[in-house]
Amino acid sequence: MSFLRRRSAASPAGPDFDVLAMDPGDWPGVLGAGLLPAPDGSCQGVVLRYDLFGGRGPAMVIGNLPEGSPARDIDEDDVPFEVHQLLAALEIDEEVRVTGSEDIPVMHDDNLLIVHRITCSEGRISCVQFDRSDGVLVTIASWERPITDELYRLLKPLPAEMFQQ
Repeated sequence: MSFLRRRSAASPAGPDFDVLAMDPGDWPGVLGAGLLPAPDGSCQGVVLRYDLFGGRGPAMVIGNLPEGSPARDIDEDDVPFEVHQLLAALEIDEEVRVTGSEDIPVMHDDNLLIVHRITCSEGRISCVQFDRSDGVLVTIASWERPITDELYRLLKPLPAEMFQQ
């Protein structure tokens, strides 16, 4: 009687924050979403994977991690969680590390973002991070595609309800 089974506590119900991403209706490729569960069942982040390569692997991973998410706790020379996810999806086992970074101003709608551009030892990876006003850290990691100002214009808040089970 499967309808009597209890829901697993490790399966998050969904985020309590909107997710900054590209709208799936505006995206020509395949989109996948994953939730990062905490032991209490709360959502510690939403990671979106965009595939432009026709099933040959993702072109981009966008993460939205709230304050307190363990995925935000990384060493200074380690790449962000989203870069690890991108490499795993591409089945690349090579060790990648941060080789440099710079802060650059970018306009998003009518807001000025200070974007932290991260340079990786694997030159085919582009990675940027910025904090939202609600404390959520957004990280974009792309494979063989530079992250340009046009990408920020495509980002919109998608309602949390889209990602709730």
